[in-house]
Amino acid sequence: MSQTAKILVVEDDAHIRRLLTATMQRAGHAVVEAADARQAVALLDIEKPDVVLLDLGLPDRDGLELIEPFRLRSTATLIIVSARDDSSEKVAALDLGADDYLTKPFDTDELLARIRAALRHQRAAAAGEEVSVVEAGAVRIDLDHRRVYRDGVEVHLTPKEYAVLAELARRADRVLSHAQLLKSVWGSAHVDRVEYLRIAVRGLRQKLEADPSQPKLIINELAVGYRLRI
Repeated sequence: MSQTAKILVVEDDAHIRRLLTATMQRAGHAVVEAADARQAVALLDIEKPDVVLLDLGLPDRDGLELIEPFRLRSTATLIIVSARDDSSEKVAALDLGADDYLTKPFDTDELLARIRAALRHQRAAAAGEEVSVVEAGAVRIDLDHRRVYRDGVEVHLTPKEYAVLAELARRADRVLSHAQLLKSVWGSAHVDRVEYLRIAVRGLRQKLEADPSQPKLIINELAVGYRLRI
């Protein structure tokens, strides 16, 4: 199945905008460009992109202010690509509805990998399919049967460990904030109990990672959240 898409690049820096456009086009994607918030909103409605790459430092409006309107107007995957590396900015963007966040300078291969993952999820959803099996390295997560295997051997997880892993697997290769995971697994009353999440992730790494001290599967986005790398 083709993994090409229409991508809206919202970036006021002409050099970075050209870099992003060239990278996307080399991967076979169609690209439309916006240099400010006004153009971005207009193109969102006209072009109906599959993916939006959004810079936060726009000249006419803070990019954070665009996330909620974008979510209301479009089902496009929204990936923030910004020089702002403060964890509070990342958390705010994710909690407002962004699907992912990359900090400049970014690795273009990493960005393309996240776009491919987003397109797989989009197309499965459009076909009315649920992602039932996720493979990440030597780990196989069977969401239908609530079973997890490492190197073909079933691994026993606690209910909370499995719930955290399942949330990450359903949105593989995307960052989920601490608050998003805590709300989904423990409920709204526990969104500040980050220690609950850390204990669950520590258990998952002990059971699933080849070297828990240097995790390659469940990646920590410092002071922001976690991502399942596939």
